[in-house]
Amino acid sequence: MTQEAKQVVPAATPEALRALVSEVLAEALRQGASEAEATASVSQGLAVTVRLGDVETVEHTRDKGLGVTVYFGKQSGSASTSDLGFEAVRGAVRAAASIARYTAADECSGLADTAVLARSIPDLDLYHPWNPGADRAIEIAAACEHAAREADARIRNSEGASLTSHEGLEVYGNTNGFLGTVAATRHALSCAVVAQDDSGMQRDYWYTVARDASELEALEVVGRQAASRAVRRLAARKLSTRQTPVLYEAPVASSLLSHFVGAVRGASLYREASFLLDQLGKPVFAPWIRLYEQPHLRKGLGSAPFDNEGVATRDRDLVRDGVLLGYVLDSYSARKLGMQTTGNAGGVHNLTIQPGSDDLPALVRRMYTGLLVTELIGFGVNTVTGDYSRGAAGFWVENGEIQYPVEEITIAGNLREMFRQIVAVGRDVDLHGNIRTGSILIENMTLAGA
Repeated sequence: MTQEAKQVVPAATPEALRALVSEVLAEALRQGASEAEATASVSQGLAVTVRLGDVETVEHTRDKGLGVTVYFGKQSGSASTSDLGFEAVRGAVRAAASIARYTAADECSGLADTAVLARSIPDLDLYHPWNPGADRAIEIAAACEHAAREADARIRNSEGASLTSHEGLEVYGNTNGFLGTVAATRHALSCAVVAQDDSGMQRDYWYTVARDASELEALEVVGRQAASRAVRRLAARKLSTRQTPVLYEAPVASSLLSHFVGAVRGASLYREASFLLDQLGKPVFAPWIRLYEQPHLRKGLGSAPFDNEGVATRDRDLVRDGVLLGYVLDSYSARKLGMQTTGNAGGVHNLTIQPGSDDLPALVRRMYTGLLVTELIGFGVNTVTGDYSRGAAGFWVENGEIQYPVEEITIAGNLREMFRQIVAVGRDVDLHGNIRTGSILIENMTLAGA
């Protein structure tokens, strides 16, 4: 490494990290690698938790790291270090090179093709540092919990309120000429409380998350919503086994789409471990469904100008008119399948299902009789067969109105059939994560109860 690189390594600036990555790539080539890629990152954060008015935890984090992968033809090796000093970084490159020389060749390994790398990197407005300080963060969390505890006399206990603030800087580069920088922030406030009456106790929570702290929901709103959700679950009943329509509330509906993503991910496909194997160009959803990626949404929680391999991200439809149009591929899985990368090394980017015109109350009325699911428990999904079985809690609906809360039930079906039986998607789109969906109504599922 050059003396110049040695001097800039400790600094947490975009210029310093870019210089570091560039020097790491040059060092890999000096050690005989045919090509290489590296990622350097620095981050810092604050997390506080308040329970019953007392401070439970205060955590300050400050992390840094470097990961490097080198290729000797089709042989590859990787190494990482949390020490960005001269000797540690050079040692990581040397370790990666040593590993590569002893690994078996894989014809699908290697960097992303030059033609698909991002050449212009849009500013997606992802970086909004907040740094409230521990005292202010504690005040916010305490006030949020207080709002929840004061919202209803039946709130008898609390699991606490938490505030987190995180900011990070990452530089990725490879020897195909790509060097990209992304700075991003993420802030969140959450609260979980316990309601109690003569029927017993019930717990629920609410949270808000955003790139920009000014766009978080008001702390009083978060607290009151957590209390309301806990109280409405009191006096929950059990149900008998039956066939029934099921309406997934928006915050839990995203899990259905995450199962779809898992089934069309490259690794699942080339391993032949997906219930959607060989379904490209075929109908897999109800004929009116559209699923699409929006990687360049400003301030989006799933936004990214390029993927983990430097490949340019772009808007695209995965499903249109119910037909599967694309997979979720990185360069390696694409080569295994004889296809092109879709810019999804690291996952999907703001995957969105086209919302309908109904809000949640309208969907409840449309379902008329059935189960409204507000919580899912456990994980019973077989991505090879599509068989689906999960514990659930929520509300029983009759005559288009919620009748009473229910618990200790299981909902089951097969994802292949469930996707085809989607009746409606609500306009109550949940923006808390990388998958954006409204509530989803499915025509028929098995409900296993008492």
